[in-house]
Amino acid sequence: MTGATGLSLREATRVWFQISLQTFGGPAGQIAVMQRTLVDDRRWIGQRRFLHALNFCMLLPGPEAQQLATYLGWLLHGVRGGLIAGGLFVLPGAVAMLALSIVYVRFGDLPLVSAVFAGLAATVVAIVAHAVVRVGSRALRQRALVGVAVGAFLAIVVFGVPFPLVIVAAGIVGWLLRRAPDLDDAEPSPDALISDDDLTAERPSGRRLLWILLVGVVLWVAPVVAVLAVVGPDSVLVTQGLLFGGMALITFGGAYAALSFVAEQAVDGFGWLTGPEMAHGLALAETTPGPLIMVLQFVGFVAAYRQPGSLDPWLAAALGAAITTWVTFVPCFVFVLVGAPYAERLRGNRAVASVLTGITAAVVGVIASLGLYLAMHTLFGAVGPGPLALELPRWSTLRPGLLAIAVLSAVAVFVLRWPLPRTLAAGALLGLALGAVQ
Repeated sequence: MTGATGLSLREATRVWFQISLQTFGGPAGQIAVMQRTLVDDRRWIGQRRFLHALNFCMLLPGPEAQQLATYLGWLLHGVRGGLIAGGLFVLPGAVAMLALSIVYVRFGDLPLVSAVFAGLAATVVAIVAHAVVRVGSRALRQRALVGVAVGAFLAIVVFGVPFPLVIVAAGIVGWLLRRAPDLDDAEPSPDALISDDDLTAERPSGRRLLWILLVGVVLWVAPVVAVLAVVGPDSVLVTQGLLFGGMALITFGGAYAALSFVAEQAVDGFGWLTGPEMAHGLALAETTPGPLIMVLQFVGFVAAYRQPGSLDPWLAAALGAAITTWVTFVPCFVFVLVGAPYAERLRGNRAVASVLTGITAAVVGVIASLGLYLAMHTLFGAVGPGPLALELPRWSTLRPGLLAIAVLSAVAVFVLRWPLPRTLAAGALLGLALGAVQ
């Protein structure tokens, strides 16, 4: 198959697979890989077209980097290209996370293994801080947008405002800023295969929309219905299918926003994991390629292993990982494949672009709120309630060794500009050394 640009699907598939093996370090790093590969190096996608797609995906529930890959794959080769790009973006990370989850459950209680995971968790604190800076430098081009990011952070951390309300408020502020200069200051890319002014994208239609929705919904709910019929409504597998399936519809702002919701539900709501274990899972997700939201697979695996019901624990764990991953990502494909043709028709609409810009700014505050949550639960032994919805660490429980690892990791990513795999490997070794001397 060859797209309208003359690019073969085979060549695009090869490149998407290469991208999938480089996407370490969460959405900031993954977006950077696609920017460099598709916009800067191969010039398959125009810069403004890329940013328009990114802003649209930021608006959707779910992991924006995987949805961006799906959108760009669709631009190049239609529905088939979107499925291949989005699927390859997930597959390597899913396989790697399954293997790491098995190792964690089997050996995670060993002191030295626990020390490695603690070092990784401390390193992730620095990586998330780096993500705040990188995403912020791209999204916050005006003082008003900086105010949106700060407001989103305070609304979530201090006042406990639901994220959908934060999104609505950010979109309204973006719309009010629509007449401000320099909201869209990206350089045009007239020589790209999919240029900024190209109009060859698939046009929206009611028949197409209904067909994708029907197929997507059936595929999405089928595994949960099957598990419900076999093991009954009281199984943790059914709970996971409903929880994470519902989460896929409401967690706007990408992986970091979703993790705030997951941490609240999995740790405080159902008690499937502890706060430090959630940080360990995120550290594992940082060590694998693909979406950071793969940490949900870890949550599903561990929760089902600990509450297997009548099933063998390892079988329950594998099913928990599979169901969690499936119900999380199927809606991502549906959202993009349904909405992308309409988003394409709105290119050049300044009001719509301004709304998306405001939402992107709010996401920076969400990333910062997750970084604060991880820092408190990783670097302190106890965290308690504070005023309003604010959580405060117990300073007497500070873990100096992990704080030192976080600081050194920050130096590595901010000053030395180490690649993320090297930074994570160093954090793991420092954690191992720390565990050996304690």
